[in-house]
Amino acid sequence: MERDDGGGGGLFFRGLQNRCHEKTKLRTRKSTLYLSPQKSTGRCGDLLGENIYLVLFIIALRICNCFLVQTSFVPDEYWQSLEVAHHMVFNNYGYLTWEWTERLRGYTYPLIFASIYKILHLLGKDSVHLLIWIPRLAQAFLSAIADLRLYSLMKQLENQQVARWVFFCQLCSWFTWYCCTRTLTNTMETVLTIIALFYYPLEGSKSMNSVKYSSLVALAFIIRPTAIIPWIPLLFRHFWQEQRKLDLILHQFLPVGFVTLSLSLIIDRIFFGQWTLVQYNFLKFNVLQDLGSFYGSHPWHWYFSQGFPAVLGTHLPFFIHGCFLAPKRYRIFLVTVLWTLLVYSMLSHKEFRFIYPVLPFCMVFCGYSLNNLKTWKKPALSFLFLSNMLLALYTGLVHQRGTLDVMTNIQELSYNNTNVSSASVLMMMPCHSTPYYSHVHYPLPMRFLQCPPDLTGKTDYLVEADMFYLNPLKWLYMEFQNDSPLPTHLIIFSVLEEEISPFLISNNYERTAVFFHTHFPESRTGSHVYVYERKLKGKLNQR
Repeated sequence: MERDDGGGGGLFFRGLQNRCHEKTKLRTRKSTLYLSPQKSTGRCGDLLGENIYLVLFIIALRICNCFLVQTSFVPDEYWQSLEVAHHMVFNNYGYLTWEWTERLRGYTYPLIFASIYKILHLLGKDSVHLLIWIPRLAQAFLSAIADLRLYSLMKQLENQQVARWVFFCQLCSWFTWYCCTRTLTNTMETVLTIIALFYYPLEGSKSMNSVKYSSLVALAFIIRPTAIIPWIPLLFRHFWQEQRKLDLILHQFLPVGFVTLSLSLIIDRIFFGQWTLVQYNFLKFNVLQDLGSFYGSHPWHWYFSQGFPAVLGTHLPFFIHGCFLAPKRYRIFLVTVLWTLLVYSMLSHKEFRFIYPVLPFCMVFCGYSLNNLKTWKKPALSFLFLSNMLLALYTGLVHQRGTLDVMTNIQELSYNNTNVSSASVLMMMPCHSTPYYSHVHYPLPMRFLQCPPDLTGKTDYLVEADMFYLNPLKWLYMEFQNDSPLPTHLIIFSVLEEEISPFLISNNYERTAVFFHTHFPESRTGSHVYVYERKLKGKLNQR
């Protein structure tokens, strides 16, 4: 350090002796005034670039979040992650859906949970409870990191006050609470999107890194190909503003894309047994052919009229208010949100979770709204927090929990009966209503109603589940005629009980367990899940 750099003060010191000059240098080195704030903060204890207490708080919050979500959302939470991972590690029993035989899904994401399962198995700790909760806790930890990255980014772009409001909006979002600890590809897509945004070149960002953010985007694309949709405007913006465009493509985007795609091809080659580009198959099925409409379709405006308002919830008025207040440099975030909604609106099959990755972008505008509120700030905060927490607790603890709770009964059937080999379970519910072997972890004979889509173009095609619900009683008598072995346990929704009661009575089935679910107006579901056990002269049949 040269003291002469101090301007006029440096001219004064030129006339002093060298010894005095050295003493002055020592004094300035010891003075805390010459220490940068970042270094002093680091000495107090940083983790992931933030105060360690903040990091521990958000991790603890997401762990609580994990245990306070005990309900079912969509089948993909299990059938495209945990069930596949269980089959990869414990392949003597397990189940892969039609998407894996048609090679529409890749093994990259399930490999994360398969690694966890393998470690637990090698340690002799592969109990069913650990197989259920450890993957979810891992996902909760990753979501906590994403939350911190969003907070750090807003501190760089704005100031700590705005960052705190954005962080508050992110943490109290009911839909984020509902989804961020679930083992959905959409959850991982959202996590990678937030972390990639931290490294994206935005005006004012101090952490921009093209290789890091493009690597995370590429990984999100490998896990779920539609993850590229929100990033199309952002990638075009980066390309447009980049002065060395050819260098960006040749030395950053192309190498990153080549490495990640090669890794995906190798992983899928190992588990499929042949070279497969699952990303193309996925986009062809869901986008080009739009065959996802087999599982339901909605009008084009559904995301604007229902999906997006429901996902935002009571954040919606703050989001709209924030759109008028946020600086112009955040227009790219608004363009990203609108672009994503428009693209997904062109597809027939629509779900709330598909637009989950753009929710963090919306929190930026919500944070700006709260930051600019004056007289009504406290009532607004109370309203936002209470309304979201009530909805989060209801959807996490009450709504659609019966299909998960019933798996506890099946676990007990597997582990508490000495002659379990003679037991069997038939789930007479809409297909994939419950998890499967990942939540039982025992080679118990189980069966559910199948529902693969028609890939041959038949006009009168009906899946097994549809044929069953056309006439459940007739289906049962035809399925179990000519002394066909009856399952020892049946699992149904309560709405089905009255219709199949003749079959239950004639075959000595008695209700042994009831689990609260949620009542829906559709004919295939009900307010409870029932477990029926077959009895013969007071004893279990064939037990």
